[in-house]
Amino acid sequence: MTVSLRELSEVDAGHLRRCVELAAAALEDGDEPFGSVLVDPNGEAVFEDRNRVSGGDRTRHPEFEIARWAAANMSPEDRALSTVYTSGEHCPMCSAAHAWVGLGPIIYATGTEQTREWYADWGIAPGPVSPLSIRQVAPGIDVRGPVEELVAEVRGLHARMLGITDRGR
Repeated sequence: MTVSLRELSEVDAGHLRRCVELAAAALEDGDEPFGSVLVDPNGEAVFEDRNRVSGGDRTRHPEFEIARWAAANMSPEDRALSTVYTSGEHCPMCSAAHAWVGLGPIIYATGTEQTREWYADWGIAPGPVSPLSIRQVAPGIDVRGPVEELVAEVRGLHARMLGITDRGR
């Protein structure tokens, strides 16, 4: 279900905007435009990352790195009370990692179904993994997104990555 920035707190909105900044930085560095932030139960951003798949390891997603970092550095109780913010909804691999380490809610700017539709509209073949939503992979996780005010910006980053002149929807 799409949400509006007005429905989120200023803190949530700020973390999501940081995710989009990280996605833009990933794109500038030759990677796919995804960025994520882990916020602990005290509201402090304790880890952030961006996509790093350009080196050939297609598992170097920021959400997967967050799960690894959290498992190594946080108690199970703190992980459950932490929130992950991300520019794009977790893929199945990242959703599973999130659930296995027991992280809390996810708030994302754009959804898997949106990204799938963009790529189909642009004539880009689907990837090798089924585009399942977080809810399909890890149904017990509290998930909010996509956030309508950030969709066009993130879509633009994906279009730029693919060299597509995009007019949006």
